[in-house]
Amino acid sequence: MSAHAHSEDDHGSEGHDFAHPMSVQTLLAVFFALTFLTVITVAQASFDFGAFEVATVMFIATIKAVLVMAFFMHMIADKPFNAIIFIGSFVFVGLFVIFTLGDSMMTSGSFEPVVEELAPAVAEPMEVKVDGAP
Repeated sequence: MSAHAHSEDDHGSEGHDFAHPMSVQTLLAVFFALTFLTVITVAQASFDFGAFEVATVMFIATIKAVLVMAFFMHMIADKPFNAIIFIGSFVFVGLFVIFTLGDSMMTSGSFEPVVEELAPAVAEPMEVKVDGAP
């Protein structure tokens, strides 16, 4: 046999086995939490929160993303540097969303054209004369 031959029970030392095992109860708990938060998101659409509607939906979505990241992507058992990078990306996406929403709140309704003022000018037929003919 060659020097590279391996026995059947030698596979665990190669590092190819599952790195972060989790119990079925933990995975089911996360699954049911994600399902419950999805139901809350759908039910939220029937309520009127006014200016806080986007914030409410984004808060629920952030909780769901953190659950997926921590448990299904195994960040909870990974190196802290990877978690810092991932959380940093969440912070910057949040800042971009906040700045975009803040900028859209600063524009006034006076910049929007009023359709009733434009409609009569478009609806009136124009007379076109070609070489003196009506």
